Amino acid sequence: MTALAHPEAGPAAAPPPREIVLALPEIRCAGCIAGVEGALRALPGVEAARVNLGARQVRVTGARIRPGPLVEALGRAGYAAAELDPDALAPRTDAEGRALLTRIGVAAFAMMNVMILSVAVWSGADDAARALFHWISAAIALPALAYAARPFFAAAFRALAAGHLAMDVPIALAIALAAGMSLWETAAGGHDAWFDAALSLTLFLLIGRYLEHRTRARARSAAAALTALEVPRAVRVRDSVEETVPTRALRAGDRIRVRAGGRVPVDGEVAEGAAELDRSLLTGESLPAAARPGTRVAAGEVVVDGTLLLRATAVGEDTGLRRMARAVAVAEGARGAHVALADRAARLYAPLVHGLAFAGFLGWWLATGDVHRAILVAVSTLVITCPCALGLAVPAVSVAATARLFARGLLVKSATALERMAQVDAVVLDKTGTLTTGTADLGHLDPEAASVALALARASDHPVARAIAAALAGTAPAPVDAVRETAGEGVSGTWNGAPVRLGRGAGGTMLELPGRAPVDVTPRETLRPGAEALVREVQAQGMPMILLSGDRPAAVRAVARSLGIEDWSGDVSPEAKLAALRDLAAAGHRALMVGDGLNDAGALAAAHVSIAPAGALDAARAAADVVLLGGDLGAVPHALAVARGARRRMLENFALAALYNAVSVPLALAGIATPLMAAAAMSTSSILVVLNALRGGMAR
Repeated sequence: MTALAHPEAGPAAAPPPREIVLALPEIRCAGCIAGVEGALRALPGVEAARVNLGARQVRVTGARIRPGPLVEALGRAGYAAAELDPDALAPRTDAEGRALLTRIGVAAFAMMNVMILSVAVWSGADDAARALFHWISAAIALPALAYAARPFFAAAFRALAAGHLAMDVPIALAIALAAGMSLWETAAGGHDAWFDAALSLTLFLLIGRYLEHRTRARARSAAAALTALEVPRAVRVRDSVEETVPTRALRAGDRIRVRAGGRVPVDGEVAEGAAELDRSLLTGESLPAAARPGTRVAAGEVVVDGTLLLRATAVGEDTGLRRMARAVAVAEGARGAHVALADRAARLYAPLVHGLAFAGFLGWWLATGDVHRAILVAVSTLVITCPCALGLAVPAVSVAATARLFARGLLVKSATALERMAQVDAVVLDKTGTLTTGTADLGHLDPEAASVALALARASDHPVARAIAAALAGTAPAPVDAVRETAGEGVSGTWNGAPVRLGRGAGGTMLELPGRAPVDVTPRETLRPGAEALVREVQAQGMPMILLSGDRPAAVRAVARSLGIEDWSGDVSPEAKLAALRDLAAAGHRALMVGDGLNDAGALAAAHVSIAPAGALDAARAAADVVLLGGDLGAVPHALAVARGARRRMLENFALAALYNAVSVPLALAGIATPLMAAAAMSTSSILVVLNALRGGMAR
């Protein structure tokens, strides 16, 4: 037996605890959490075990713990596990979000205090009181603006240094001029100051910036998640001696031993041994595949039973897993080039506002010769046209729509996902784990056969055996004796003095009983709830629907026929899925991809927009724009309807902002609107945009 910890031989200090992260692809509920943590804490040397159900991971802490015994212990407890690289999964703190919230708080606090002083000035304070209140307002506003408005000033300086005008340039100019003119008026003993206008302008812009950040902060690189699935260590065999080495130390030609439950660390071929491989993460194939000498294997596949000695043919950056990670990264970068509605509007905004403000300044200066008056008109124009409404037009709608979708079990991660989802005109689906749940349907078995099948299935950790046992839960197992599992063949035993067997047969997984013909007990996938509704509603809208799966063509054909999907393909590799999505894009389609496996990660990233179930592999969830938290695929067409409604609402908000500017800009250029009036008008337009975003009826 392999020990996890050794008693100390002397007074030497105990070694520092280490942390091991294990993937738990099959856990589903709180009961699984308790089972995993209990199995791990019962092991010597384990100090703590914490399961993250959402990420399907467990972090184990302890001195002298090693991943192998931990994985074995979980396997005995009925939980498949594999080691992950903790460095690749290190959490990132949301420093930007916290900084924005702090700036919002500072701006709001300063604005409320300056507003109180402004009310006193508006109420008719005498000259001495007015001057005092203005100086107090300056003392509050200037430090607050220096801190709260820093993101706009920094972005404006970067844009000017790069030689172009961005939306932040007129924003920074408006804030600086409003504060500067207010300080000038205060020092000169003037009647008016607009510190409150500068602060309110900053506050509304920061709120819009934070709403946008919230949607962007949910995204995480799928390429990083794929990298985390690599095996950090491997067992290398040299001169019949085993040694555990970092995977990065392996070279092509090395011989590597992988035991049952282990993940293949390199691409290679089987040199010795026989086993079954779980390739579902890479290919989506629902049943394990046999591996014999000469069989080619890929990094990321899992040895279900038996032990294999592999000869490495590709290691490190040359493995298929790494190639897939690079393809995902490229696809994510291409998708990131999507230009949002607000960004397209901003391209026209900056030069137009600068032109109007300069025209107002120049016109008033030439007409009156009053530089002070001309500057006030320019400031009023910049403030009244400041893009608070424009900046809130998309984030406010996005927050309202994402909340609506969350109530239906959909978590929107990407800032532009709603806009892209509204443009969808084709749907691509994966099969295993997406349209189907993988749950076995064994209702055709009579009670006697079911009880024998359960007794035999419980004796194996094979994925098919576990699926059969789960499907027969609630059945009383038969008294089967002398149960024995043979790698690659199945489980056999004696029942009522006669031999019985559950294992590989001519037509799949067969149950052999005395005096009967073999019974096919191959797990038949069941459709996920809402699958029929999804297909029906998409086809009713006239959109093409394509089913692409890495599973066997026969299994794919059966699901496609049951749902009425005519365009389907089986044995589709991850690269072929990615190519299919790119072909659709080249043909002018904007495709929605729905998938859940590692083999879907590239396609999910390459699609115009993508959805992954919550039970998907971490890499697939990371690559997707939207995560389906519930199990009902009927939420997908609802998401399309909400996205289209959200896009309409965004366009309405832009129309409101345009109408506001059409009315207010002439007033500012005519010298009718002061900077304070401009700030009030700007705030009113921002509130209207938010109220419109919160209106119901986004989905028909």
